[in-house]
Amino acid sequence: MLHDSRATRPRLDGSEGPPREHPGEGSLPTTLTQLAHDIYRYTDTCNVYILRDGDAATLIDFGAGDVLDALPGIGVARLEWVLFTHHHREQCQGTDRLLRCGAKVAVPRAERDFFENPTHYRRVHPLLQDPFTVYGASYLRPPRQPILVNQTFGPMDVFEWHGHEIWTLSTPGNSPGSMTYLLRTDEGWLAFSGDLICGDARMHTWFDTEWDYGYASGLYALYNSVFSVERYSPARVFPSHDSVIDNPMEQLPQYRRKLKHLTQLYLRGWDWNYSVEARDNISRPSTVPHVWEISPHLYKFSGGSCSANWYMLLSDSGRALFVDCGCLDVQWLDERIAQMRERMGLRQIDAVIVTHTHGDHMVQTPHVRNRYGAAVWALDSFAETLEHPERFDLVAPVTAYGGADPVTVDRAFTRGETLEWEGFRLHFDWLPGQTIFGLVLYGEVDGRLVAFTGDNLFGSTDESGHEAVVARNPGIFEEGYLYCAEYLSKLSPDLILASHSNVIDNPRPQLDRFVDWAWKIREAYRNLSCDEDYRYGYDPFWVHAYPYRTLAQAGNTVELKLSVRNFRRRREKHLVRVRTPTGWTATPEALDGTTSPNGVQEYRVKIGVPADEISGVHLVTFDITLDGRRYGELFDAMVIVE
Repeated sequence: MLHDSRATRPRLDGSEGPPREHPGEGSLPTTLTQLAHDIYRYTDTCNVYILRDGDAATLIDFGAGDVLDALPGIGVARLEWVLFTHHHREQCQGTDRLLRCGAKVAVPRAERDFFENPTHYRRVHPLLQDPFTVYGASYLRPPRQPILVNQTFGPMDVFEWHGHEIWTLSTPGNSPGSMTYLLRTDEGWLAFSGDLICGDARMHTWFDTEWDYGYASGLYALYNSVFSVERYSPARVFPSHDSVIDNPMEQLPQYRRKLKHLTQLYLRGWDWNYSVEARDNISRPSTVPHVWEISPHLYKFSGGSCSANWYMLLSDSGRALFVDCGCLDVQWLDERIAQMRERMGLRQIDAVIVTHTHGDHMVQTPHVRNRYGAAVWALDSFAETLEHPERFDLVAPVTAYGGADPVTVDRAFTRGETLEWEGFRLHFDWLPGQTIFGLVLYGEVDGRLVAFTGDNLFGSTDESGHEAVVARNPGIFEEGYLYCAEYLSKLSPDLILASHSNVIDNPRPQLDRFVDWAWKIREAYRNLSCDEDYRYGYDPFWVHAYPYRTLAQAGNTVELKLSVRNFRRRREKHLVRVRTPTGWTATPEALDGTTSPNGVQEYRVKIGVPADEISGVHLVTFDITLDGRRYGELFDAMVIVE
């Protein structure tokens, strides 16, 4: 049990003295609302809840820190504690002011390191298994600079303050260690729930709940946490964003139903407990071990649980195109190529065509290029992500696969470009889906329209076959699975050669299910979004910096390009304040502009690094206001001082 006495503490202005009289509630500013006796809400980048006793106060979350200016107006002279529900920047971005007023800080124990060592969770060279990442892309949003923690709470602790008992309840989901604070009052339990739920049974952000590659661990955690709060039958729920929930025993069960519905749609549209090749009833073993013939000019690797990323289009003259080259042992690959030369007439590998930006589809591509002289082909829209993955904050870059080299692209095709090769007419086009950085290669081969589609869908006899839904790939549905499903439905290929050895013969019925699923899952996200457009809570890149990782020297200046995207059908006014570490500069500091409907506004920002700055990772963040609504420091960029 944690206890805090009523000993005299520093006032907000550093002085000490007797309590002041409380002003009349009619004088409260519009950002400050009284919710109950001695309980108030102040709103800036989040809802900050004030628990008052005499001239002392405890806050739940801190936001941008503007609440300090409002406390004297309700008679508060001493801020004693700030209890954080979770680590997201919009909860704590004003803590430089907090440090000056002498209040103590308490956080969920599971998130202490996020507060105290935030840059530990921003990697210069991300790897697939880095903690709190989706295959190398972090889903944490820690503070710009460290915050000293005085106390941590476990899942079932009690915090005593001025005769009040505040129970701590672990409620992960929107954040890995998020916590709800429960206060028993005459009206019943009041739940200070962080970003567990928003009003009307809606979700604050999706990208904070996306913890893995389509396995829904964040969704399951969120669902279970909602139920944990529901068991207390709270009289009211006080969320970090949106309005107070006055009917939680209606909204909490409704929210769980929505989350369960989304989970059912979200999980992969094929059963990963069974072989990914279960639908391939046309491939047969060739004369080369583990090279299977799909048709006279098409081949793939196959072998039990093997799910290699490799197809080959072999011409009559012995020239070949590889489509992807990953998840393969290099020595094994060299042996197969030697045997294909001996037994199948392979003479030359003209190119490796990379279907999309994930490293497991190209990790052996540099080897094929260097040893066999093959060119590397990709679409121009994602060639840079292959050659310079460090400039982007994306899932599964090639460099995350154990130090593999970036991929050099020798030819970047434009959208819709056609290639005449060895008697085949091949079409290159943009095909987003699982990732926005993808292509489709299609053409007639052996009398059938064949489409190489990457990781967008796998074979399934009764489901959609969709692969993982991952916002960080990235790809909103209109530029992702919805686009992909409609495109392939219109193309109507006879044969789909999907990644990981998936051969889908006569895919029409599955494509119909794929289209139906894509519309349904977008609607599920729209029904959960607390924003008028779901994409603001789904897309973690609607404001982003390029490059994401920048090398700098102490005393020098670096330049970032900042993009602000408007998803709405009307003009949108924005203000983005560039927040830097202490002593750094940003020019300009504020980006005040308007974005056209469905448009993107771009800015150039120069970041100045102090001459005495220490080497290592530093965060630059972007404090966003759209049409008067302040979102806070949602997104960041890394500057690595060498």
